[in-house]
Amino acid sequence: MKNDVRNLAATKEQLLPLLRRMLLIRRMEERLSADFHAGKLPGAVHLYIGQEAVAAGVCAHLRDSDTITSTHRGHGHFLAKGGSPRAMMAEIWAKKSGICRGMGGSMHVADVSKGILGANGIVAAGLAIAAGSAFAAKLDNSDRVAVAFFGDGASNQGTFMETLNVSTLWNLPMIFMCENNRFSEFSPASTVTSGDIVDRARAFKIPCASVDGNDVLEVWRAAGEAIAHARRGGGPSFIEAHTYRIHGHIEAEKSFLKSTYREAAEIDEWRGRDPVRRFKDYLKGERICDEAELDAFEAETAAIVEDAARFAEAEPPADPDLVFELMFDQQRP
Repeated sequence: MKNDVRNLAATKEQLLPLLRRMLLIRRMEERLSADFHAGKLPGAVHLYIGQEAVAAGVCAHLRDSDTITSTHRGHGHFLAKGGSPRAMMAEIWAKKSGICRGMGGSMHVADVSKGILGANGIVAAGLAIAAGSAFAAKLDNSDRVAVAFFGDGASNQGTFMETLNVSTLWNLPMIFMCENNRFSEFSPASTVTSGDIVDRARAFKIPCASVDGNDVLEVWRAAGEAIAHARRGGGPSFIEAHTYRIHGHIEAEKSFLKSTYREAAEIDEWRGRDPVRRFKDYLKGERICDEAELDAFEAETAAIVEDAARFAEAEPPADPDLVFELMFDQQRP
C-alpha cells in the first residue's frame, strides 16, 4: 500500500457524513467530560477527543456485517460504526437501557448487530478477537472484513505479533488499525516503544501505510485501499495513524497524578492540528459547504447529544440481579 493515497477522490456525498460522524464523536465526548467533572457519571471515562478522524475515516467504508474490535478508548469507534448515542450514553451512566444493560460501562460498549464486537479494557485483546472474526468471514466465503483498532501501547504486547503472524499465514481479511497517539497511559511512547511500529508489520510482507491520523481524508483513503484489498481476498493490511490524545489518559487523572507527564505547550501544538477544525476548513476552502451548513451540522449534532444525555439521566439504573445472569449463571445464593 502506498503512503501517498491522495489520488483517491471523494464526493460530497462521502465527505459530509465524515464530518457529521466526527462532530458526533467530539460533542459526545465533550458532554461526557463535562458530566464526569460535574460528578454525574458513576465511573471513569477514557475520551477520544483529538482522534476522531481515525474512527470516522475507517468506519465510513464498513458495513454492518463487517466487524470491529476496540480499546478502552472506544466511544469513537462505537459511534463511527453506527452505534446508538442513546444506548452508549445510557451504558456509561450505568442504566438498564444501556447497550450492555448498564453492566459494561465506558470500557465495554458493544453492539454485535452493528458489527461492534466490543471495546476492551485489556490492552491488545481486540487483536485476536478481530482475527477470529476475520477467520469466520473466510470460512463463510464472504467478503466481510474485520478491523482491529489498537494503540501504540498494544504493539508491545505478544498478541500483536502473534496475530500479525497468523493473519498473514491464513490470508485473513483483517485490517490492523494502529492509533499512535504518542502515549501509553502516562508514559510517552518514546520511552516504551522502540522504532517505528509500522516497520514491525512490514516484516510480514503485507501492505502497510503510515498516515496523518488527524487528516480524515488521508485515513479515509488508506482505509479504503486496505478494506478493498481484504474484500478481494488479498489478506491483511496495516495502517499506522499518527494522532494525539488531547485529554488525559483518564478524566480523573489530575486527582491522583503527582506530576505531569506532558507539557501544556505540546497539547496546544496538537490543538492546532485539530482534525475536526482542519476538515471544516478544508470543506469551506473547497467550497463543498459553507458556514451556514456547518452551523446546521453543529446544531443537529448538539440536539442528538442533548437527547442522548437526557435519555440516559432519566432511565432506571441497571438491575443488580443481572450479575446472576451475565456473570454467575445458576449461582444465585
